[in-house]
Amino acid sequence: MTVCRVSLDAAVSLLGTLARWGLGLLFVYMGFKKALDPVDFLKLVRQYDMVQSALMLNLIASTLPWFEVFCGLLLLGGIAVRGTAVVSLLMLLPFTVIVLRRALAIQAAQQLAFCAVRFDCGCGAGEVAICFKLAENILLILLSALLLIWRNDHCTLKYQWFR
Repeated sequence: MTVCRVSLDAAVSLLGTLARWGLGLLFVYMGFKKALDPVDFLKLVRQYDMVQSALMLNLIASTLPWFEVFCGLLLLGGIAVRGTAVVSLLMLLPFTVIVLRRALAIQAAQQLAFCAVRFDCGCGAGEVAICFKLAENILLILLSALLLIWRNDHCTLKYQWFR
């Protein structure tokens, strides 16, 4: 009887590749959804009431989606994975705090149970339940942190170009 054994290194490499591809695909998809409707995205960014300058609001609404697409493409290609993981953490962590803060304000204003709070957070998925959105963001933060920690050169373009 033959037993198929997968080494721990191979399993970690596969998990890292799947995490990179999943995060990359999500960034590309969500970035394109926002980029193709910049006016709607601008309205959603404005609802957070964090930026007062119209110029800055327009700059955020016009560049952030394309920046997400770019980061997603880097992850899909396996290019600058650790740097892109840092950038994704720098986007996800404050965004999660901002979404939580807005959800708490809506909860207090409408006297709702926390998980009953639903709104369009601007992520590109439309109106979402806050508990689901926070769980999703925590998962994305964990995936980004894993990509930062794990060295994974499997299925990357950079090593194929320079061999």
